[in-house]
Amino acid sequence: MGQLHFAGIDAARSQRSRSGRVVRGLSAQASGAAAERLVEDRYAALGCAVLARRWRGPSGEIDLILRDGACVIFVEVKKSATVDMAAERLGRRQMDRICNAALEFCETLPTGSLTEMRFDAALVDATGKVEIVENAFGQH
Repeated sequence: MGQLHFAGIDAARSQRSRSGRVVRGLSAQASGAAAERLVEDRYAALGCAVLARRWRGPSGEIDLILRDGACVIFVEVKKSATVDMAAERLGRRQMDRICNAALEFCETLPTGSLTEMRFDAALVDATGKVEIVENAFGQH
């Protein structure tokens, strides 16, 4: 009988835990979308045109794809409490995935793999301050 009682408590705790994750996930998604809008506004002020938002290909998703003249800019947006913490959230595996997705995107363009590309990281802190790191992935 005691096991049945504990099983019910465990099930209730598990349900609350799932509900909490869903709420946190939705909150993070809204926060990420707000950060992407801030970053998009910053690039627009610099004269860049948006080609795609949250573009998804077989290799993964790219937050923002912009055009600055002949150059296509692939932007990964990271938001955290501080700009430094946001920068720490971008790892090599993710950069490689974004680079592969960028090549897939470029295959849809007339210039294909000959397209001039740049990979930026846009770091957003809790106050909404945006720091853009051009060529954040190095030369590709």
